[in-house]
Amino acid sequence: MNEYLTTRELAELLRIKERKVYDLAASGAVPCSRATGKLLFPRKAIDDWLAQNASSPVASATRPQVIVGSHDPLLEWALRTSRCGLASYFDSSLDGLMRFAGAEGIATGLHLYDAATDSWNIEPVASRFARSPVVLVEWAKRARGIILPPGEAAGCAGLEDLRARKVVPRQAEAGSQVLLETLLRSASIDPAAIHWAAPARSEVDAVVEVVEGRAEATFGLATLASQYRLDFVAVIDERYDILVQRQAWFEPTWQSLVEFCRLPEFEQHAAELAGYDVGGQFHVHFNSRV
Repeated sequence: MNEYLTTRELAELLRIKERKVYDLAASGAVPCSRATGKLLFPRKAIDDWLAQNASSPVASATRPQVIVGSHDPLLEWALRTSRCGLASYFDSSLDGLMRFAGAEGIATGLHLYDAATDSWNIEPVASRFARSPVVLVEWAKRARGIILPPGEAAGCAGLEDLRARKVVPRQAEAGSQVLLETLLRSASIDPAAIHWAAPARSEVDAVVEVVEGRAEATFGLATLASQYRLDFVAVIDERYDILVQRQAWFEPTWQSLVEFCRLPEFEQHAAELAGYDVGGQFHVHFNSRV
């Protein structure tokens, strides 16, 4: 992800005309720098500026009733089955954080591991949204590991054995890819030593590559391995959280989803998914002081 936004990119982020961006920069209202005659806007400074000016006409545009961020099979099912009225645009954890900062959704799903603190999601949220009215709640814990063709789990001891296989990665912004490369380095395995296939844009796409025989492994969820009747070698239990705009928490759409998750139908479906634990669902892991 580029550290700087262009004038056009900032205009798209704020949903304003480029002329307005020039006016904001000229007045000093928005953080910017000039290089080779062009205006550049530091992404981190822009995120902070949006947080500090959340009530301004530019930053307080009504958010669409959409959940962005990383895909989760249980969440996708709940959104569809509950008929709560929320749409979804699932791409990746880092993409979701960027879109949430740009007011493109009322919530974003993420599973980002911070090795320095051995924690999930709190550090990237606290560093970017400490001055925004947001709350980070747990959705589910999920088993993640190496997905292999049927009958091959016995010959795979763990991450070390990925060196001998063609592995389907995810795009660089995906939480699963960030995690995998972190774990590889922790195990003294250079990610460059892995025989990578072309990146898959979704977890399902990655699994299908293994099903179709175009790859020999991917780093995915236990529930997808079970659904596609593939072998699975557990590596880590991760936590998938949802970052929600605090005001949106009280919207009928979000409350409808929350109420649905309390029904026996939801509990039964979650229990049927391999590798899921929803015992801590909606536990608050971060709540800004704004």
